[in-house]
Amino acid sequence: MSSSKSVLPSNDTVEQVFKALETETTALFEHLDVSFLTDYPVFAPDPRGRTRVHDPPELLKGVLHCFYHDIYGPRPMARELHNEDVWRQCGFERPPSRRTLSRFITDFELVAEDVFIELVHELAEQVPLGKLFRIDGTDIPVDHRDEDADWNYDHAEDAYYYGYGCCVVTAADNIPVAAAFTPGKKVDEETAMRVTRDALAVDTPRWFLGDSEFDMLGWHDWLLEQSVVPISPYNPRNTDDPPDIEYRVEERIKAHSDTVRLWQRQLDETYAERSRVETAIGVCKDLGLGTPRVRGRVRVKAHVFIALCLRLAVALANHHRGNDVASPTITL
Repeated sequence: MSSSKSVLPSNDTVEQVFKALETETTALFEHLDVSFLTDYPVFAPDPRGRTRVHDPPELLKGVLHCFYHDIYGPRPMARELHNEDVWRQCGFERPPSRRTLSRFITDFELVAEDVFIELVHELAEQVPLGKLFRIDGTDIPVDHRDEDADWNYDHAEDAYYYGYGCCVVTAADNIPVAAAFTPGKKVDEETAMRVTRDALAVDTPRWFLGDSEFDMLGWHDWLLEQSVVPISPYNPRNTDDPPDIEYRVEERIKAHSDTVRLWQRQLDETYAERSRVETAIGVCKDLGLGTPRVRGRVRVKAHVFIALCLRLAVALANHHRGNDVASPTITL
């Protein structure tokens, strides 16, 4: 008999082996339910009777995995998803082709906002959103060869950029709760109202903050009717006789109530929190929102909402793992 002994690995070694099998991709989809994608007509079975090789939920997971790793465009995505370890974690039975990914992304644009809203509601059932929402527009610069885009002026940067825009409402922990793809960074009142209604359909905050661009009468009045206090710096524009106020809500609250009053200090301290929307948008841009390497309104819009969906998936994963929900990355 041999005198050698077989040494079993220690418990620490076994734990390291199992931890090595876990990846950010598995963590990303552990609590994310995208099975509802099959309910959309755009993803319905082929009318000619051909079955889909890949289902929409696994395709979205594959695309989200690629975005998380800064991989954009159907061709590089297809290369990434030919890695067996990756495509199995995304739920594929075999890797998708470039053409399949391209077709999925094009189709996704038709339901992009609906998918994002569905995931926001899914997250809101599990993650606290706080009582303070913020709204802002951001630039989505693209290649000058994109014939659908145009030159836009960015007032914050005092410079022009070529591309599109996105209006975003964010809640606690840098979480986007409503969004709209727009022709440019500047947000008109119709878009502001639509995005604000979408946000309040998710949860009702106490405060809603926006910069002077959102000094809109209709926006203020509607929020006050919902028992939400909008705070936006008063913009005198071309008024010959501007009221002596700093925030539009000071003037509007008088029109809505004889008893409610807001202290100037309270408004100032609350509005000081508005700048966090820039951090929240920055987190989304770290996850792909600011780097569309595609051209055409359809592809860019799909790209924007995929990035926003990824932000929700990361926040959900971090919440369930006890990590910092505001972080743009998942800690294993």
